[in-house]
Amino acid sequence: MELSDLKARIFSLLREDEEFRYAVAGMLGLEEILRRMDRHEAELVKLREDMMEGFKRHDEEIARLRQDMIEGFRRHDEILAMHAQEIAKLRQDMVAGFKRHDEEIARLREDFNRMLRVIGQIRREQRRIREGQSRLEKRVDSLESAMISGFGEMGRFAGLTFEEFVRKFLSASLRRASEIPMDAELKKGFIDGEEVNIFLEDPLIVGEATSYAESADEIMKVLRKAEVARMKYSREPRKILVILTARSDAAREIRRIAEEKDVELIIGKIVD
Repeated sequence: MELSDLKARIFSLLREDEEFRYAVAGMLGLEEILRRMDRHEAELVKLREDMMEGFKRHDEEIARLRQDMIEGFRRHDEILAMHAQEIAKLRQDMVAGFKRHDEEIARLREDFNRMLRVIGQIRREQRRIREGQSRLEKRVDSLESAMISGFGEMGRFAGLTFEEFVRKFLSASLRRASEIPMDAELKKGFIDGEEVNIFLEDPLIVGEATSYAESADEIMKVLRKAEVARMKYSREPRKILVILTARSDAAREIRRIAEEKDVELIIGKIVD
């Protein structure tokens, strides 16, 4: 039978024979299913292969990650060990530093205590010096007063006035102390018409010498003339007052003002 006849026969059976038609339809459907199953199986195989490849890559990645973690933990342990050594060294250095600090504090405390003892000795010595200086100043004042009193009497026999004697006496005393030039001499002078019986321009000295004082008027004269000199020469003068004899109540007031106004005072004799 030729192929064309076979095809015609099959088509005729499909039209006329219902059972044959269903049988063929069933066969055709199973074939399609089988083809689809084959495709699905191929896809499943491909998917399985892809999954296996993915699992392989995943396992390799996990293995690398595990290795990196192991390496990281190793480095971390090494760093911790290094830090532990550094901390131990730092602790040793701190302990040694605190020890040196305590030793230094102890030395400083010892030095401070020695310094306090030295300061105490210096203060005691200064107190002794001040007391000795005070006694010496009292002796000098007493000596100056005695000299003024005695030489005041002698001056009359030598033909000198008390003012002239005081000027010569003070000039010699100040030259010996290098407080005025060796060729300088205190003299009587006038400042803007104001008579000053003890005067030197350089260094500027203004003073008075009087044989008797019964009030504070004499020291007020010195202060007034010193102010005139200060205004004229634009500098503060050294102020001196020499009294041969003073009443006791006047002497107390004059001394008080002299200490307050920085006036150098010599009193030869004090009487009631």
